[in-house]
Amino acid sequence: MEYVYPFGSPLKKVEQQDKTPKKVFVLGVYASAVHAKWIGVDGKVIVTALAVASEPYIFWKGEDAKQIIDKIKIPAKLGRLVPADERFNGPSGKVLDDLFLRPLGYNRDDAWLCDLLPYSRININQQKAIETHYNPLVKDFDLPECTIPAFNAAELNNRSRVDEIVAELEQSQADTIVLLGDLPIKHFLSYFSKSNKLSDFGKTKEDYGKPVPIIIRGKTYQVIPLVHPRQAGNLGNSSQSWSDLHKNWVLKKMVKNPSR
Repeated sequence: MEYVYPFGSPLKKVEQQDKTPKKVFVLGVYASAVHAKWIGVDGKVIVTALAVASEPYIFWKGEDAKQIIDKIKIPAKLGRLVPADERFNGPSGKVLDDLFLRPLGYNRDDAWLCDLLPYSRININQQKAIETHYNPLVKDFDLPECTIPAFNAAELNNRSRVDEIVAELEQSQADTIVLLGDLPIKHFLSYFSKSNKLSDFGKTKEDYGKPVPIIIRGKTYQVIPLVHPRQAGNLGNSSQSWSDLHKNWVLKKMVKNPSR
C-alpha cells in the first residue's frame, strides 16, 4: 500500500544517501516531514503547519521548502499552500548540527544519520488538523485520502529493523554512536546493553554525555547517549532539567575545543 499525505504527496523512505565511511553514527527516532501553512481563499489561515511531504533528506534543515510545496497541487477553491514557519521545517536538523555534531567536532560529512523508523508519521496535532480541516473536503473535492499512519511507539519494537540498523552501522565504519533520546536506547541499544533509557546513564553534569564502551556484534563502540534534538532545542514540550544538562554539556565541549 502506498501511503500519501494530504493533497497527495507519497510517503518516502528517508535514509542516509552518502554511504562513504563516516566517523560517527547518529540514531534518531523517525523521519520528519515538510510542513505547509494552508491559507484559505479569504486569506485566513486554515492550518498553521500541515505535514504535506516527506523531508527530502534525513535530518533536513528546512531549505527549499517553497520549491517542494509549490509542486503540490491544491484546488483553487481551497486556497493555497506556503511554507510553514521555520519552527516547523527542519528545526531538528539545525539543532543536530549546532548542538550535537559541532560540539563533538563533527559536521554532516562526518556523520551517518539513521532513524529507528525511516518514515514520517502523523502526530496527534496533525491528526486533529486533518480530521477537522482536510477530511471533510475529501469527497466534495475528490482529494486523496491521507493514509500516513499515526505514530505508535510499539511500531519500534522490531528486531528485523534492529538488524538493518546494525548493517548500516557496520557499513558506516564509524567507531562512535550518538543516540538521540530514550527511544533509540530502548529500541536499539537495549539489544546489546542492560540500559533501556537515557537516565540509566546518569542524570548529573558529570555523567551526561559521557561515552560508554558497548560491544555490538563483536565490535566495541563508544556510545554517547544524549537527549533528542527537540529536547535540546526546546522545540515544543521539554524537560528543563534535561535541557540544562545538554546545554552544560555543549558549553563544556565548546570551551574545551573553541575552534569547533
